[in-house]
Amino acid sequence: MESAIQRIWTSVIVGGALPAAILIVVMLMVVPIPAFVLDIGFIANILISLAVLMIALSAAKPLDFSSFPTVLLLTTLFRLSLNVASTRVVLVDGHKGAAAAGHVIEAFGAFLIGGDYIVGLFVFAVLMIINLVVITKGAGRVSEVSARFTLDALPGKQMAIDADLNAGLLTPEEAKARRQEVSTEADFYGSMDGASKFVKGDAVAGLLILFVNIFGGLILGVVSHDLPLGEAAQTYITLAIGDALVAQVPALLLSIAAAAIVTRVSSPLDLSGQIGSQFGLAKAWAPVAIILILLGMIPAMPQMVVLPAAAVAASIFWRLRKRDMLAAIPVTVALPVSEPHIINWDDVCETAPVTLEIGYALVDMVDDRKAAPLMARITGVRRQLSRELGFVLPLVKVSDDLSLPGNYYRIRVAGAILGEDEVWPNELLALDAGDCLDGITGRACKDPSFGLDALWIGASARADAIAAGYTVVDAPTVVATHLNRLVSGAAAELFGLDEAQSIIDTLKSSCPHLVQGLTPAPYSLATVTAVCRALLAERVPLRDFRRVAEAMVEAGGQEQSLADLVEAVRQRIGALIVQGIVPVKMPLPAITFDPDLEALLTQAVRTGPQASWPFEPELARQIIAAIGDAVQPLLLAARSFAVITSPICRAAVSRLLRAQFADVAVLSFLEIPETKAVEIIATISGQKTSALLPDNSEYEKEE
Repeated sequence: MESAIQRIWTSVIVGGALPAAILIVVMLMVVPIPAFVLDIGFIANILISLAVLMIALSAAKPLDFSSFPTVLLLTTLFRLSLNVASTRVVLVDGHKGAAAAGHVIEAFGAFLIGGDYIVGLFVFAVLMIINLVVITKGAGRVSEVSARFTLDALPGKQMAIDADLNAGLLTPEEAKARRQEVSTEADFYGSMDGASKFVKGDAVAGLLILFVNIFGGLILGVVSHDLPLGEAAQTYITLAIGDALVAQVPALLLSIAAAAIVTRVSSPLDLSGQIGSQFGLAKAWAPVAIILILLGMIPAMPQMVVLPAAAVAASIFWRLRKRDMLAAIPVTVALPVSEPHIINWDDVCETAPVTLEIGYALVDMVDDRKAAPLMARITGVRRQLSRELGFVLPLVKVSDDLSLPGNYYRIRVAGAILGEDEVWPNELLALDAGDCLDGITGRACKDPSFGLDALWIGASARADAIAAGYTVVDAPTVVATHLNRLVSGAAAELFGLDEAQSIIDTLKSSCPHLVQGLTPAPYSLATVTAVCRALLAERVPLRDFRRVAEAMVEAGGQEQSLADLVEAVRQRIGALIVQGIVPVKMPLPAITFDPDLEALLTQAVRTGPQASWPFEPELARQIIAAIGDAVQPLLLAARSFAVITSPICRAAVSRLLRAQFADVAVLSFLEIPETKAVEIIATISGQKTSALLPDNSEYEKEE
């Protein structure tokens, strides 16, 4: 409570002090002020400039002082307002003596330049050259280049953040914070590009104010106050030089701070720590000491200065060398003695839902030093599948397994082995789609993803294989494609309570009332998860989870089983399911059952409504064989189609076919939109398959 009150009090004070300070700056420009107030203002100006310089030197990266452009503007205005006020005092009361404009100006005019205004002019000119020509010009150029490069890199940084977010490497909150940091960085360097003009303009203004004070003071001293020209020059030029120096020193400090900020490279250390760590190389100081010793041997050189400097360099070298030698000595740490009879949970638990185990010959495909081509493919697979399925897939753990043969790999999902095969990392896989020409020799095999005939060929035969009609891919692509196919088929195993909660939280940001009506009442999180897993098991993505949630809410008042709820949801999102099979403007190719077989299937399901396999084994075998004959030419032609049956037996038929035909969609009549054209390409009977001509079988369901 106390810290909260303190933060509120601090914000009130700072929020009120800043407008008040700006008003004071404006007042200094128009309202006459006494000399002692000028002394306070000049000391405050030096204090603020020193504080800004120290903060700039302590920043680990430029964004640590992101308010610097605004601070630079305010301090420049404050200094210029003091110049205006001091000019008024010098011109009005300068004839009274050197103390007329305050003790600070008097000290700078008398002590720093010894009262000789000619020396003061040259000192001021040197400071102006250093500030305007060297520091300000260099900092302005660095700011301009940094702003240009930062703005050019902005789209790439945003795309990288989006890619990491889609790949699951960042949470939405972390991605939002990184976007904010990138935007702030672009704004900062853009502001610094303009703020550097403040420093340059301030230096020019200081030069002009000096000329105004000198010529104005000479005219007023001679004409208005009847002073001799020499006395007027001595008085007014000394005051003008003191006024210029008292403003130019803080301006030089701010210029150094601006240059330090824009030339800063991001590092965990501040500027002094970064420079100290990089100058702490022993091998860099040995040549310095040797060269200084050689210079000290020259008779004309001041040995009393050069030789002590060489001794200092040699001492630094010795200390750094001793430090490096001590650091190289291995430190023995007493590690706890492992007890073989103690078994930890880490020894028996596998936390990664998806794992890829590879043999020793495939390690180069995941080696960062060799660009890790397989890891890039796996990231692309996760990003693509996450978009298609509608939830973020977990990371894929890749590990080497010495029990596998060198060229083998194994894919596990939820601990179960779903696939394994053999690849050669230095060769290419030539896939034969059935119409390739002869003449290519290689190691015959089957494509692990689609079961196509293929050959492993050398890299030099790539052009010949492509000319012969083969599709040629490299080993990382083979493994990634196999992983893509297996993971997409096992998406239901990867969707759990945490994923369900994440997808609900995402929907809540846009549809809060819908989520309120979905969970925790009437459906628990476990029920929502079960429905989503049932949809994913039948290749129904969750991209439009809003439609799924709406369907569940509409059926929420009915007492029904999970299977009935899933069927109700499928009927509600039937248009989305059909769109995943064929485009909107194309008719839906369909395989149906004849009326007698449909009635037999319906009767079997009604007889055993709770049975997972209600069909008799012989009938199931005949159905699978008949559908296999019907879909074989369709699969070879890569045609999309669906098996259509009644709503009562759709789930049972889907379970029956899933083991043999995992990619075949099974729909009920109620899932097909009324305006969707259907093309019956085959009819399944209990004894045979009746193939129908497409041009005689297309019909359109009417309302």
